Amino acid sequence: MPFTATVLTMFPEAFPGPLGVSLIGTAWREKGLWSLETVDIRAFSTDTRGFLDDTPAGGGPGAVLKADVVARAVDSLPGPKRPLLYMSARGRPLTQARVKEWAKADGIVVLCGRFEGVDQRVLDARGFEEVSVGDAVLAGGEAAAMVAIEACVRLIPGVLGSGDSLSSESFEDGLLEHPQYTRPRTFEGLKIPEVLLSGDHKKIAGWREAQRATTTRERRPDLWQAHLANSQLKGAKPEEK
Repeated sequence: MPFTATVLTMFPEAFPGPLGVSLIGTAWREKGLWSLETVDIRAFSTDTRGFLDDTPAGGGPGAVLKADVVARAVDSLPGPKRPLLYMSARGRPLTQARVKEWAKADGIVVLCGRFEGVDQRVLDARGFEEVSVGDAVLAGGEAAAMVAIEACVRLIPGVLGSGDSLSSESFEDGLLEHPQYTRPRTFEGLKIPEVLLSGDHKKIAGWREAQRATTTRERRPDLWQAHLANSQLKGAKPEEK
């Protein structure tokens, strides 16, 4: 069975979105390397009007998705057990390390919240992992779900065509990726760095590593400090410039 991404959402019409285009879309529709399915949470409401939310316990604005409705949606899913993700601004950050683990599974189940969120009891009872895609609040979890799914699916062998393209990406070894260039050699007075045109692969590799270090240090000091600590544990002496 291919890797299967199942989305529990109030708005199944939002999918596939960007998941249906380019290499990832081809890997799904034409190659069958992964599959996408949506489950409409509204179908599991017992209310004749299809309501699946109620006012927050303790008071406050907005509404909360009901635990029993979400539980019925989750429990309806057949097949082997898969990681359960709930996209939430209060969740742990989405990381490449977690994505790699999920990509090894039979697939993932992603719950998209709305309003003020989902009743905590169903998240705890079913073992959902709360995941955040950044320090910002979205209107719903659909866009975040697409981010998590795409991050997993692109790691499936054959989806991107070449595994080599994954080895030097951001986060693979704790550093961000180096900048990229292509023709024309000059654009609005800006030239491609000469070292990249030299044909000297050793110098090019050294330049790229230096750029990765500089970019990580300037943009993500948290990653840079972690990289330094990891290098020291391994006995290396990274240059702090």
